[in-house]
Amino acid sequence: MTDAIIELTNLHKYYGKLHALRGLNLTVRPGEVFGFLGPNGAGKTTTIRCMLDLIRPNRGTIKIMGFNPQQAPQRVKARVGYLPGDLAMEGDFTPRKFLRHLRKLRKDTRSWEELLELAGRLDLSLDQKIETLSQGNRQKVGLLSCFIGRVPLMMLDEPTLGLDPLMQQEVLNIIREEADQGTTIFFSSHILSEVQKIADRVGIIRQGALVEIAQTDDLINRALTRASVQFAEPVPEDSFGHLANIKILRINDEQRTFTLEIAGEMDGLIKTLAQFPVRDLAIHRPSLEEVFLKYYKDDQGEE
Repeated sequence: MTDAIIELTNLHKYYGKLHALRGLNLTVRPGEVFGFLGPNGAGKTTTIRCMLDLIRPNRGTIKIMGFNPQQAPQRVKARVGYLPGDLAMEGDFTPRKFLRHLRKLRKDTRSWEELLELAGRLDLSLDQKIETLSQGNRQKVGLLSCFIGRVPLMMLDEPTLGLDPLMQQEVLNIIREEADQGTTIFFSSHILSEVQKIADRVGIIRQGALVEIAQTDDLINRALTRASVQFAEPVPEDSFGHLANIKILRINDEQRTFTLEIAGEMDGLIKTLAQFPVRDLAIHRPSLEEVFLKYYKDDQGEE
């Protein structure tokens, strides 16, 4: 069995003439939280469905915990907690009855007390019929269903969909706690701030192709930093010319302010600034959202 818990090799998927996945290669290590980023239609849900053998790729290979889901679908599904992005729940079941039914289908389950505690954290009533629940409360039921079994892998497609900001944060806390217990988390999202909070690594997918895979912090640190420096007295424009990683974006002579773009380390800039009387210094670190948008700009600058 391979050390990778997810291994995708040259994955292609077509819907008629639409090339939805274009040679996807991806490895997810045991125990990590992997954020799969992309806007709607980028291929996130298609990738997850292929991994669970809900649909089949046209080319390429998939290994989930060493198993081919096309050859051993039950072995894979028994080891995965799955939250679909298009969760559909109908009928006169209550969440309590629904979750008890799912517990009977799982061999290795959490205690009912643990599930009740999670339901309390999610502020979910278990005795209202599912068909009468709001989208957000149905999402909570779907999340709880993922946590019934003690599985090594969770695949969560847009896990905070339909939830208010406070509940989104609580869901992220629960996911992070689960990862700290050793569960591998693979989750897709277009909400960049939540990925930045909990993901160890990030994969950015664009039009069915991975354009970047990196540690979340490395991806952000690799982006350009901006600094605004206001001096107490005039400073020559060429004062930063010896710094190859510094670009002057703007100079406001009246306010004696330089707007700079820094690629990489800040050490050279700090040492240069120490030679002048600095009145104010503001550093802007890029967010994951800014990094993400960079990958979604075409040659004409459209997003």
